[in-house]
Amino acid sequence: MASPSSSVATLRPDLARSLEQFDLAMDRQGFIGLQLCPVIEAQKAGGNWGKIPLEQLLQTRETRRAPDGSYSRGKYTFDPNNVFVTTEHGAEEPVDDNEATMYSSYFDQELVCTERAYDAVLRNQEIRIAGLLTDTGVFTGSQAVTASTYWTDHDNSTPMDDVLAWKHQVWRNCGLWPTVLAIHKLLFDHLRRNSQMIEQLKFNGIQDVTPSKINAAMIAQALDVEQVLVAGSPKNLANSAQTRSLATIWPQDKVLLGRTSQTEDPREPCVARTFHWDEDGSTIGGTVETYREEKIRGDVVRVRHQVGEQLYYKECAVLATGLWQSGVEGF
Repeated sequence: MASPSSSVATLRPDLARSLEQFDLAMDRQGFIGLQLCPVIEAQKAGGNWGKIPLEQLLQTRETRRAPDGSYSRGKYTFDPNNVFVTTEHGAEEPVDDNEATMYSSYFDQELVCTERAYDAVLRNQEIRIAGLLTDTGVFTGSQAVTASTYWTDHDNSTPMDDVLAWKHQVWRNCGLWPTVLAIHKLLFDHLRRNSQMIEQLKFNGIQDVTPSKINAAMIAQALDVEQVLVAGSPKNLANSAQTRSLATIWPQDKVLLGRTSQTEDPREPCVARTFHWDEDGSTIGGTVETYREEKIRGDVVRVRHQVGEQLYYKECAVLATGLWQSGVEGF
């Protein structure tokens, strides 16, 4: 039986997370997708987002006032072949009346079910963004780079030299400098044991270079990027009837170096965007609703949002491989 429409369901802001809680929850789970693919509010559920060719955004223009008193004006054309589509994603969790009463002294089952629904929605979005930004079939040619030596080789690899070369490559591709390095926690743990990195951290005044004390901000300073985003979220490849089979959402053997947006200005070059359509009540992270279902003698908690993740200017990033030597295990 189909679930009731949103018009029948009751909005539950008391169960919804605040933006601060939302950010903390993503950080705890190791979700980095929305930081690499920031949200832009869409006026329609789908359409053409009017991409301005990068060469026009960076074009040099005459700025001297003409003899007739006029000034040069920007003349942008839009590429008509950039279509975005938002899709509604959601998850539901039943709250059984009997169980809710039985365990009420131990936990609030409604809140637990809400957290489970949130996790399902956010984890699937993370999987979609990771797939979008680590696709070797998309990042090809000058947007595909390789490490000089495996970063799992702590003594011989030179990640600072690699990242410097990749930053220059991004600049040659788009005329802008990358701001973010995205890396999986398994590879990050090797990076903070790297001899070149440790020497740079000491030069930067870090006294305690114990790997567990080295954080993402220290690595970002050493690599001269604004931010290092460390992904740590897993996914279960098995179905509910099988023994769990965990895998990484963000690949441990790839690194993305790119430019993210700081505003919702569609003219700001960045590697990717998340289009969000809120006309049907969607909110970032998920709108929380409940409705009654007597068939199960319980309430149902639903979390839903309507989004579409899309590459914006893929020239603003490079995807690096050749970082993880076969046979090397994590810590």
